[in-house]
Amino acid sequence: MGNSFSNISAFQSLHIVMLGLDSAGKTTVLYRLKFNEFVNTVPTIGFNTEKIKLSNGAAKGISCHFWDVGGQEKLRPLWKSYSRCTDGIIYVVDSVDVDRLEEAKTELHKVTKFAENQGTPLLVIANKQDLPRSLPVADIEKQLALNELTPSTAYHVQPACAIIGEGLHEGMDKLYEMIVKRRKALKQKKKR
Repeated sequence: MGNSFSNISAFQSLHIVMLGLDSAGKTTVLYRLKFNEFVNTVPTIGFNTEKIKLSNGAAKGISCHFWDVGGQEKLRPLWKSYSRCTDGIIYVVDSVDVDRLEEAKTELHKVTKFAENQGTPLLVIANKQDLPRSLPVADIEKQLALNELTPSTAYHVQPACAIIGEGLHEGMDKLYEMIVKRRKALKQKKKR
C-alpha cells in the first residue's frame, strides 16, 4: 500500500472541488480539514478556497487546493466551471435531510455527466451521521443511485461528522487512493 502512494511527490497540489446542496456541511468539512477544529460557518455565497496540507492517514503531507462552492439553487450552474479538470470531487450530503436526497441525486448526476468530469474520482461524504434519524451509508448510496454513474467513475461513500471530524481523514485517504489509481491508469493508456 505504501508503495502505491510514493509517486505523489511528482504531483503538484491536487485540485479538489467540494459540492453539495446548501446546508449539507461543505464549509464545515473544509475548515475541519484545514484547522482540525470546528469553525462556525455561514452559508457560502459564491465559494471558499483553501490550500490544505493533509495531516493524517495515507494522504498525510499531500497538498490540496480545495474549492468549496455554494449549494444554493442559483449557484449550482457554476458547479460545471469549478469541477472542470479537477482531480477529485467531494460531494457532501446531509444524512438527515431525507426530503432533499432526490434533489441531491439530480444535482450529483448532472455534475458527473459533464464530459470533463467523466471518470473523475468521487468521494461522497455522508455528513451528520452523529444525529438521530441519519440514514445509513448503504441507504444514501441507493438513494443517490451511485450504481448508475458512468462505469469509469470510481466512488466511495464515507460516513462522517464534520463538526468533530469523524470519518473525514478516512474519506480523504479513499479519494487520494482513487486519484492515484486514475492517474496511473491514464499514464498507462498514454503509453499505448
